[in-house]
Amino acid sequence: MGRTGKSQARKGGRIRRLFTWKKLLGTFFVGCLLMMGAFYALYLMVPVPSANADATLQSNVYKYANGKVMARTGKINREIVGLEKVPMDVQRAFVAAENKTFYKDNGVDVMGTARAAWNTLTGKGKQGGSTITQQYVKNYYLSQDQTATRKLKEMVIAIKVDQRMSKSEILAGYINTSYYGRNAYGIQAAAQAFYGVDATKLTVAQGAYLASVLQAPSQYDWTFAGPEGRKLVEERWNYVLDNMVEEGWLDAGQRAGLKFPVPQKPKAPKGLSGQSGYIVEAANQELMRQGVSEEDLKAGGWTITLNIDEKKQKALVKAVDEQLEDKLDRKGDKKQATVQAGATSVDPKTGAVVAMYGGIGATEHWTNNATRRDYQPASTFKPIVLASALDNGAETQDGRRIGLGTIYDGTSRRPVVGSDIRFAPENEDDQNYGPVTVQKATNSSINSAYAQMIVDVGPAKAKQTALALGMKDGKDFGTTPAMSLGVMGASTLDMAGAYATLDNHGNKVTPTLVKSAVHKDRTVEAVKSIGERVISRTAADTTTKAMQGVVQSGSGFRAAGDYQAAGKTGTSENNRSAWFVGYTPELVTAVGLFGEDAKGNQVTLTDTINPGRANGGKTPAQIWGAYTTKALGGGSDATFDLETDGTSGGDTAPAPTQTTGSPTPTPTASGQATTPPRPPTSTATTPTQPPTPTGTTPPEPTPTRTRTSDPTIQPPPDGIVDGRLAD
Repeated sequence: MGRTGKSQARKGGRIRRLFTWKKLLGTFFVGCLLMMGAFYALYLMVPVPSANADATLQSNVYKYANGKVMARTGKINREIVGLEKVPMDVQRAFVAAENKTFYKDNGVDVMGTARAAWNTLTGKGKQGGSTITQQYVKNYYLSQDQTATRKLKEMVIAIKVDQRMSKSEILAGYINTSYYGRNAYGIQAAAQAFYGVDATKLTVAQGAYLASVLQAPSQYDWTFAGPEGRKLVEERWNYVLDNMVEEGWLDAGQRAGLKFPVPQKPKAPKGLSGQSGYIVEAANQELMRQGVSEEDLKAGGWTITLNIDEKKQKALVKAVDEQLEDKLDRKGDKKQATVQAGATSVDPKTGAVVAMYGGIGATEHWTNNATRRDYQPASTFKPIVLASALDNGAETQDGRRIGLGTIYDGTSRRPVVGSDIRFAPENEDDQNYGPVTVQKATNSSINSAYAQMIVDVGPAKAKQTALALGMKDGKDFGTTPAMSLGVMGASTLDMAGAYATLDNHGNKVTPTLVKSAVHKDRTVEAVKSIGERVISRTAADTTTKAMQGVVQSGSGFRAAGDYQAAGKTGTSENNRSAWFVGYTPELVTAVGLFGEDAKGNQVTLTDTINPGRANGGKTPAQIWGAYTTKALGGGSDATFDLETDGTSGGDTAPAPTQTTGSPTPTPTASGQATTPPRPPTSTATTPTQPPTPTGTTPPEPTPTRTRTSDPTIQPPPDGIVDGRLAD
C-alpha cells in the first residue's frame, strides 16, 4: 500500500471514531433537548396578543323589512355570525378542506409547519401547511407575512389558543376572519357575495365551494377564473366532498347527487348612493337617540333591519322621478336645479316608516330632505289648529262652539279679533271669500279664517296640540296668530307623524325607521311606535272629515284616486316650500318641495317646476297621488271609520244676519281697514243656519258677543310681509 493509501485509511478511521452511531444519536437527542428547551422558552416568552387592527372590524348591515340587504357600511365587509348560524355540514366542509384532524389535534401540525418554514427559508416559495387553529391565529392575532419568525409565533400561540378555547370557538373565529374574495371577509359576507343568501341558508355544495375558494380567492373565483382556475377549483371542491364522505360526515349517495354550485356574478357593493345613504343616516340618528353611541356604530357588527318596505320605497322613488325629476333640467337650468324633494311614508297602525325620499342622491345632495326642519310646513299646519279647536271645545268670539259648520269671515287681510298681537293675513291671490264654513275654509285653505280660529282656540293650546301630535318644538315655534299659517320649521317625518296620529283616531303615532338592531353583544329594543291617546277621537276624526273635503273638492284634488283620502296642501312665504300631506286608512305620506340654491340658501320655487307659483296642490299632490296609487296596488276599498262631532259644513254659507253693530271692516287697496259707522258683532259672523245635509245636526245658535272697538291693522309678526302666506 502506498503512502497515499495509508494516509487515507488513517483519515477514514479518525472520521469513523468521531462519528460513531452512539455519538450521532447522542448529538441528536441533545439537539432535540436544546430545541425543546428553546421552544419551551419561546412558549413562555410569547404571549397571546390582542387581536390585530382589522380582525375585529365589521360592517354594519342595513336590511329592508323583508330581510334583503339595502346597504353595508364600514371599512371591511364582514359580519361576524355565531357558529350556530352555520349549518353543520357546511362547518364540516371547512374542516374537510383544511384540517381533517382538527377535532383531535392540539392546534399545530409540526411537520407541515416545519416543511413550510424550511421551504420559505430556502427560497422554494411561500408555503402553507397550517392547521385551522394556526390559520385562525394568523388571521386574528398576527399578520399575513410568511416569515420564519411569524411561523414560530403562530405555532406557539396556536397551542395556547387550543388550550384556552373550544374547537367550536376556534372554527367560528376561522370562518369569520378568513378572506374569500369579492371584498368579503367572513362566511356571512361570502355567502351574500357568492350566492346571495345568509350563511344560515348555505347548502353543503355551496359550503364546499366557499371552503375551496379560501385556498386561492382570486384564482378560484368562478366568474373571473380561466379554464385552468375553474378546473382546479372543481377538483378542490370534489376533494372536500370526498373527504367528508371519508370522515363519515356526508352520505355517499347524497355526495353522488351533488352538482357544482356555480356562484352568482359579482354585484356592486350595497353602498350609500341613492336613497340608501339618507335612510342609513336617519336610522343611525334614531339608534343614537335610543342610546347607541356613535362609536358603537362605527365599530360595526350591527345587523339593522329597517321598517322600509322595498316595494313601497321603489314606488316612492318612481313617483318623484316621474312627477318631478323627469320634468327638470338640473344641469342646464339653474333655477330648476334649486328644486329639492323630500317625503316620508308611514303605516298609521304600526308607526313603521315604510318609505323615505331624501333627495336626488345622498352622494350628490348631502342634506336629507325628508328629515330637515329648516322649511315651513305652511298650511299643512291648519288641520292641527282645527284639531286643537275641536279637542279643546273652543268657541268663536261670539260664543259659538267650533265645528265644520261654523261660519267664519273669509275676507282677505281681515284683522284678527281677541289677540294682543295684531295680525291680518292675506289669502292666496288676495281673494275675498266672505262668510264661509270651516269646511270651506279648509278646502280652500283660507288664511283669514284660520288666523281667527287660532286666536279663538289660543295659540298656546294650538302649540300644545301640535307637540302632542308629534311636531317638534324649536326656536321658531312661537305662540302667535301667525302659527296658523305654519311659520315654524318642520320635516316631512314630523308632519307624517302628526297626520298619522290623526289617522289613528288620536292615538299617538311615533314614526320609526328601525325594526330591530342586533349586535353579537347586545340588542336594541324597538321604539314603542303606538302610544296613548293624545286628542279625542272625535277631534281627530272630525279633522279627517274636514281634510277629505280638501281632496274631494278642494286644493288637493290632484291627490284623489281609487281610495278614500284626506289631506292638506301648503305653500310657504315667498313660495320657498310647497307641501301635500295626506292619508288613506292604510298609509300616511308627507311630500315637500324646497327651494335651495347651490350655497344652501332658501330660494323661491316660483317659475321652477311650472310657470308661476309651485303650490302644494300641484306637483306635491301629484307625487303623493302617484305614490299612493302604486303603494296600495292600484287602489283600496278601505274606508275611514269616523266618529265626528255631528256638525257639517258645505262649501258655501249664506250671508250673515246682522245684529247690532256694523259689518266687518273692509280692507282698502293698501291693506288697511276702513271703519264703518258701527262695529261688527264678532270675529265669526252669526249667519242664518245653512242647509244641513241629511243625517247631520246643525250647530245650535248661541248668544253673540260684541266687540267694543276695531283693531288697527299693523304689519304682522314673524317677518310675514302683509301676511302673504299662500294656501
